[in-house]
Amino acid sequence: MPHDSLPDAATAEVGAMELFGLKVFTLGGFGEIQDGDDLAVLIADAAKSRLIDGDIVAVTSKIVSKAEGRAALAADREQAITDETVRVVASRAHPGGVTRIVENRQGLVMAAAGVDTSNAPDGIVLLLPVDADASARAICAALRAATGLRLGVLITDTAGRAWREGQTDIAIGAAGFAVFHDLRGTTDVSGRRLDVTVAAVADEIAGAADLVKGKTSGNPVAVVRGLGRLVGELDSAGARALQRPSDTDMFRLGTTEARAEGFAEGFAAGRAAAEVGMAGSSEAERA
Repeated sequence: MPHDSLPDAATAEVGAMELFGLKVFTLGGFGEIQDGDDLAVLIADAAKSRLIDGDIVAVTSKIVSKAEGRAALAADREQAITDETVRVVASRAHPGGVTRIVENRQGLVMAAAGVDTSNAPDGIVLLLPVDADASARAICAALRAATGLRLGVLITDTAGRAWREGQTDIAIGAAGFAVFHDLRGTTDVSGRRLDVTVAAVADEIAGAADLVKGKTSGNPVAVVRGLGRLVGELDSAGARALQRPSDTDMFRLGTTEARAEGFAEGFAAGRAAAEVGMAGSSEAERA
């Protein structure tokens, strides 16, 4: 199907990619981040006027946590995980201990509630930002004020995926750009209507940024260029919008946990039914 027969939204996307493509690069010059550091100032200094209108700045959550003082002693790691946990999804014992997949205070389902030792000082574990969307908004507002540019900010963290080996970066905080690209109501190249497709572009951007940031290179900030069409209001929906509500989550528990919960519910229902039956028999006998 030729481009001019596509719906407006799809035409805009095709045109943007053809004209501009996508460029992802890191900003160097970051030392060890300390509690209280102003990340917006550090990012603006590192950028050295390389940012342009429509750029999306991807910031590794580790440096946000450090700047916000979100740290605990490594000796208290297990307690920190417990404190950050809202709900246990699954836990598995292994020779090295116990892995806990939990929903944390930020609503994210992650191993160890996102508590991590990687890229942390010796003897310290890092916790995720209390409100990564608020952190992203603060950085984005400061960067926009400092540069006069229309920018987006994304805070990323590494997570595993159900049914997939390996890890990738996902969006845990976002500000100033659309975290979704809703394609419902448009048609594909064969003319078929799309009724359910909503692209999680914030997660896709996080993964692209991680390809250049890496895990061991000491580059905690990347710039993603070519997606200016997504950049908009500062108070647009943040990354929390990407989290599936529990009432529509078909995989809310691990297999073992779901089986145990089902058994307990079935046992309780059977016991209640038996008690009702016994009570009815007693009433019949007295009658």
